[in-house]
Parts: sequence; structure tokens; C-alpha cells
Amino acid sequence: HVDLGCGDGAYLFALAEQTPQKNFLGTERLLHRVKKACRKADKIDNMRVLRIETSYAVRYLLPAGSVEMFHLLFPDPWEKRRHHQRRIVGLEFLRAIHTALAPEGVLRVVTDHSDYFDKIQEVAARSGDFQIGTNGTEDYPVSTFEEKFKQQGMDIYRLELRKVSPVT
Repeated sequence: HVDLGCGDGAYLFALAEQTPQKNFLGTERLLHRVKKACRKADKIDNMRVLRIETSYAVRYLLPAGSVEMFHLLFPDPWEKRRHHQRRIVGLEFLRAIHTALAPEGVLRVVTDHSDYFDKIQEVAARSGDFQIGTNGTEDYPVSTFEEKFKQQGMDIYRLELRKVSPVT
């Protein structure tokens, strides 16, 4: 399992603790967050943290077919239209995710931004590489951002993109 932009590692740590038979990798580019995540990773055997740009890790470091599940929680929505090209989820990113995922692997996306949620669904449908569904919360810990947004009364949107193999 790979947490893309793991922040302080609290969600990843809870997930790794909940599922000790699986291995977990968190990617994060901000040093102060990486240090916090590493302190958590030191307490558990199945969690590692890598300081790296998320899109670079997905495109160039993760071997094809090596990831069972990606977790993308509250990606920056870059709300201004002129900044939309900075959003992480696009066709190229989803192609890289598809390549890194194992057969039947999943990209799990959680956001508080309805417009970005709709755009992610649209791009995923256009790619043709994923079966699109929604997922519940029962199997996953609550992230720091999710807790904060829930307390503010904000809606949370969940999406599960399951890898489908091309028919030959």
C-alpha cells in the first residue's frame, strides 16, 4: 500500500498498525512532515517513508504491478482555474498509477472538494483503465484532514478506482 502525500504519517501509521501483514510506503515532499512520519514509522516494522515528489515516485520508482492499493487523501484542489494544471490527477498520472498497480489494484481517493472529485471521475472514465466506484469508511482509519473537515461540517467525497486490464 502506498499513501501518496502521507503528511505527518498518522493515517499511514494507523493503517499499518491495523494491517500488520501488509507493507506500507508513504511519499511526502515536505521535510517537516517527513520527519514526523518517520518518527511514527520507527515504532512499527511495516511502514516506510520516502521524501519525494509523489508524481515522480509513481512514474519512475514504483515497479509495474507492485502496488495493491494507492491512497490519495485530500489532494490539493488548486481551486483557481489558472492553477488547475497543477492538480495531481490527470490522464498521465492515472496511466502511471495503472502501470504501478497490481491486477485488480485500487486507487482510493478522498477529498472535500466536489468540483475536483467530479473532475477525477471524469478523467478516470475517459482513461478507460479503471472501474469507478465509491467506497465506505468502515475499513479505513480517519485521516487528520478528514477529522478536521468533518468537524467543520464539510462533505467528504470518496472514490475507488479499480484497475481493469485491457481486453485482448
